[in-house]
Amino acid sequence: MLFSETTPTREQLDNVSPQDLRAFYAAKASINPNLSTPSLPPTIPKVFADTVVQEGKNTALMAVSEYQGMLQNFFVGFIGAKRILEIGTFTGSSAIFFANALKRNGVAGGSDANGNKPIICLDISEKYANIARKNFVDAGVEDYIEVIVGDAQKSLANLEGQTFDMVFLDADKPAYKYYYDTVIEKNIISKNGLIIADNTAFDSVTPYLGIPAPVADDAKPLDVSFELFPNPPGLAKAIHEFNEYVRNDPRTEAVLVPLFTGITFIRLIKD
Repeated sequence: MLFSETTPTREQLDNVSPQDLRAFYAAKASINPNLSTPSLPPTIPKVFADTVVQEGKNTALMAVSEYQGMLQNFFVGFIGAKRILEIGTFTGSSAIFFANALKRNGVAGGSDANGNKPIICLDISEKYANIARKNFVDAGVEDYIEVIVGDAQKSLANLEGQTFDMVFLDADKPAYKYYYDTVIEKNIISKNGLIIADNTAFDSVTPYLGIPAPVADDAKPLDVSFELFPNPPGLAKAIHEFNEYVRNDPRTEAVLVPLFTGITFIRLIKD
């Protein structure tokens, strides 16, 4: 239940653990009702509820939680971001959060002189892209967001020449290293920008603690069993290798925050 997808009512807090209560308290304490643009976009609970109905609760958990959305938006404001690239959009929750944060930064919606909107979202699913587009309209942020459907690796290559202040990685995890290298090598991430990689500490990843990368075929992860949701074969190994690659990369500084299923914040080291 840690960092639930929605903020619970007081009635739902009976008999929760101290850790869960702390998480819920943190989420509630992060919602400022007096901001001109709400820290918690008002349509977010409905987006999640609709996704549960349409896709089932386990699939709906692919969306960022309210707390994670507010946390990431704090960094949007902190770095003064003007443009954001999201790789992996699902039904649009995180992009709605980002659009609200850009509003607070004074960014106007609509296309710039080159025809580009402030937020570019890449997703492989036409189905989810269409759901996300509807959710953007409902949230009143459709002027801020363009969704490009297709293989994200190919779509990313077509973005060379554009620069973003924040890049959010939340698509196919084995491709994280490609996305990471591409946005750095092609200068898609600005020199003062921030890369956020989601799901970098799945339960299946953490037993690889201390195992060097690339992971050998005979490597022996820790013998633990506490998986909340099963992951596809090879996913844990790929994420661990990405984490080790980033950790040892002299181009960047990174910190993996052990919230949710892990969030890594990455910034370029200036020359």
